[in-house]
Amino acid sequence: MSLAEGSTPTMPSDVRRRLSAFDRFASAASKYASRGSFFAMCVLLVLVWAPSFFLIGSIDTWQLIINTATTIVTFLLVALLQNTQSRADAAIQHKLNAIADGLADLMKQISEEHDEKPLHTDVQELRDAVGLENKESA
Repeated sequence: MSLAEGSTPTMPSDVRRRLSAFDRFASAASKYASRGSFFAMCVLLVLVWAPSFFLIGSIDTWQLIINTATTIVTFLLVALLQNTQSRADAAIQHKLNAIADGLADLMKQISEEHDEKPLHTDVQELRDAVGLENKESA
């Protein structure tokens, strides 16, 4: 990720990727599901369901209603939250790579200016640890 002479660095804040409709929906759902109002709605659902046994009469049907509702909500939320988490993980990894690459370049520059052999080893260890490749300047 070292820069070729004359090129400008790509910083994580410079990367703009247009989100798909599903990604935007997943982000909004994740934001809503993390609020207290969503939890209150879930508690309200249980409070409404619990006394409904007297209206339904059959314990099997009564249990099936709550089991089906919670299974569907859980299944959908897991898919949406996984999408959001995967994108967040990728963004963090991109930022960490940019930081490590910048640090490796700085260490390389300092070691060249001061001709310090141990620093060359440290640069290589940093690059190996984060998986950065040595790229030659053009």
